[in-house]
Amino acid sequence: MDKLIITCAISGAEVTKEHNPFVPYTIEEVANEAYEAYKAGASIIHLHVRNDDGTPTQDKNRFEQAIRAIKEKCPDVIIQPSTGGAVGMSRDERLQPTQLPIEMATLDCGTLNFGGDDIFVNTENDIKHFAQIMHEKHILPELECFEKGHIDMVLRLHKKGFIHDPMHFSFVLGVNGGMSGEERDFIFMKESIPENCTFSVAGIGRYEFTLAELSIAQGGHVRVGLEDNIYVSKGVLAQGNKDLVLKVVEIARKYGREIATPEEARKILKIQEMDYEKTL
Repeated sequence: MDKLIITCAISGAEVTKEHNPFVPYTIEEVANEAYEAYKAGASIIHLHVRNDDGTPTQDKNRFEQAIRAIKEKCPDVIIQPSTGGAVGMSRDERLQPTQLPIEMATLDCGTLNFGGDDIFVNTENDIKHFAQIMHEKHILPELECFEKGHIDMVLRLHKKGFIHDPMHFSFVLGVNGGMSGEERDFIFMKESIPENCTFSVAGIGRYEFTLAELSIAQGGHVRVGLEDNIYVSKGVLAQGNKDLVLKVVEIARKYGREIATPEEARKILKIQEMDYEKTL
């Protein structure tokens, strides 16, 4: 098995300090949380940014400030900005981070109900457009799939030449409106992608660590973080993202999976083959 790539989603766009006081808003808080997660074993930082009051934003300048601050503390970490943004944002607004010299970004692969009246819209044309921009800029898309139909969309667009190799999937399971996070769901998703693809799993809420263990045991990779789950165990708030990363490292030890460094993660994901020169 490859070494284990741990991605840490340090803040998201929806969770707040009222849910967990360690959710970062300011640039300093973002950099500190990223650094602590990195020291604990994360090689990828999945990045949303907020204004200082916690309001989510896709502002390119805010992303640039956050990326610079993180890189000052951990220069080799892979930073993966979100192009999902927050519900209701426009296509161009969401794509702002791709104007920066980044190695990875998320690409959401289908529309999803997010509870109540909220709909996270990703039309087929949205997906094609996002994929084209990332391909032109040599940015590796993390193909976020919330259910099996999203995988089918990716494979169809790959066949038509809109999505390119290498393909790295992220199964985001347990979201209200998407697939649940039971073992059968994970297996169904895993067995639906080509064998030459890499994959990671992000279990939302109570599914975080059960899905992490399944992925670790079956050769996949893992995403954890306060965006996805604010508890380190039932009823016990995580004292920062590092607690969630460290718990995954513990699980990995049970299965003899070594933790990938950022440079090793680049090799596993074939980022090094994407012909870019990126400095910020």
